Amino acid sequence: MQLKNPILGLCQQATFSLSAAKVDQCPDDEGFEVAFAGRSNAGKSSALNTLTHASLARTSKTPGRTQLLNFFNLDEERRLVDLPGYGYAKVPIPLKQHWQRHLEAYLGSRESLKGLILMMDIRHPMTDFDLLMLDWSVASHMPMHILLTKADKLTYGAAKNTLLKVQAEIRKGWGDAVSIQLFSAPKRLGLEDAYTVLARWMELPDKDSAEA
Repeated sequence: MQLKNPILGLCQQATFSLSAAKVDQCPDDEGFEVAFAGRSNAGKSSALNTLTHASLARTSKTPGRTQLLNFFNLDEERRLVDLPGYGYAKVPIPLKQHWQRHLEAYLGSRESLKGLILMMDIRHPMTDFDLLMLDWSVASHMPMHILLTKADKLTYGAAKNTLLKVQAEIRKGWGDAVSIQLFSAPKRLGLEDAYTVLARWMELPDKDSAEA
């Protein structure tokens, strides 16, 4: 009998914890935390909601509405974090600078941060923001996994070609430390692969090791 990935049950019971405008407002820096990042129109909220089977992250037709660090509890020691979206939001420059300053402070200081999920729209991958996040994760030795979102907007062949192209570009520029996959929230494509990454980072046995 196949055992389910243990992260599934935790994601299904995910609950909102708090929103933080500054690092000192974040939950206690302990346990396991995985953060979700991406440009404002990369489908980050939709991906989070699909992975948790709940409408935790607010989706909007106006990209860039997430202006805070939003924390969601999976259990007493594991959390998901929805980071502010960048690059599209029509907000005042001082507010953008505030986001950037506190995002950098969060990324650079959280001991509990075990990995970063970066969302890229498959039709517009490797933006300036994506390159900055790649540079930071590799320089900081922070595990990164990329979801090429909105894969349903392309044919399977085109999506696969884009995946291989971006994968080759990342390996050439940043080495093998970054993993990548196709993802579609509406089609529920790529959920298993994403759950496996989350379970590993949060030190939960995946179904394969559970079966061994």
